[in-house]
Amino acid sequence: MTAAMVMGLAACGGNAQSTGNSAAPAETEAAASTAAGKAESVAEAVSEAAEKGEDLNVGVFYYTYSDTYITSVRTALDKALTDAGITFQNFDGNSNQTTQNEQIDTAIVQGCNLLVVNIVTSGSVDASQAIVDKASAAGVPVIFFNRAVEGDEDEGKVLGSYDKCAFVGTDAPEAGHMQGEMIGNYLVENFDTVDLNGDGKISYAMFMGQLGNVEAIYRTQYGVEDANKVLVENGKPELEYFDASNTDCYQVDQDGNWSATAANNYMNTNLAQYNEENGNMIELIICNNDGMAEGAISALNDKGYNLGTEDCTTIPVFGVDATDAAKQLIADGKMTGTIKQDAEGMANGIAHLVGNVGAGKELMAETEDFNISEKVSNKIFIPYAAYTGE
Repeated sequence: MTAAMVMGLAACGGNAQSTGNSAAPAETEAAASTAAGKAESVAEAVSEAAEKGEDLNVGVFYYTYSDTYITSVRTALDKALTDAGITFQNFDGNSNQTTQNEQIDTAIVQGCNLLVVNIVTSGSVDASQAIVDKASAAGVPVIFFNRAVEGDEDEGKVLGSYDKCAFVGTDAPEAGHMQGEMIGNYLVENFDTVDLNGDGKISYAMFMGQLGNVEAIYRTQYGVEDANKVLVENGKPELEYFDASNTDCYQVDQDGNWSATAANNYMNTNLAQYNEENGNMIELIICNNDGMAEGAISALNDKGYNLGTEDCTTIPVFGVDATDAAKQLIADGKMTGTIKQDAEGMANGIAHLVGNVGAGKELMAETEDFNISEKVSNKIFIPYAAYTGE
């Protein structure tokens, strides 16, 4: 079972309700070793639970099934829980907090004794506290993951309100910082090539996933700020947003779905006015996630850019997540780089906590090998990593 768990945690894609498809193993020996260790701990925990006669009935609540990265987490977690013999049911919140709340209420009534929640309204204390209150009233643990349950100003407020509560996610600013540094370094090395109109400046577009989302806010901010820092340190001018009339300096998915469709629509509209013929072509595209990067690249492809051939002009496009689709685009020379948000690691951390509950242990038991927040003791951070295909 341990071997199967490792394969499960490396899975991605798929849309099964309670099972997943296996995929490639972890990318490095170190990652594989860590995954194997955590998989073994989950298997042992489930075994202990079985000896005690305790049965888990887990409800896993996703903010939406349509998010590519979330799909990869769901597939990996499905496989991990299935291989461990844990009963679970997945729920699609369809980007609606009211829907998700109703699903949680129903699951609890039907005997769910552990909630795993990818909250719809990210960063909202009211929304997350309401879920914690439901879990507390029913006496069941709740594990939040991926989407922030509280902003920096309220850090620990929700997670500290219930002793059977934890969070598995990422350190929100990290992706923005890493993306910005990656962009800055790339531009320093390729400035003249990227500067298509030769005006000595780089014109950029920014696609933001969701207003109010902590991850989106930091990626939008630091993706530009940190790139500018690298540029200035190397004697280059700061980035210039392509549309001077847009003082926000980003275009946001109004539906909050971080979607390829939203970025594609924006980019098609942008290119009608900002192009090489007019001497004001967008020379750099920064996206909050790989889905939006895919949409932007599709629009560029339609105009003859980023086709992955030597005679084709490539506009550098950067994303976040390192989805399989993005990795392929990078391999094909159509996308420049991304920041890996480790779906397998995310599923791994959740599965470990689920195993603790099944074994009757404290929720955060044996988490010493994870990266724990210095400020909130029941918050696990899954590290990001730069990915350029090299």
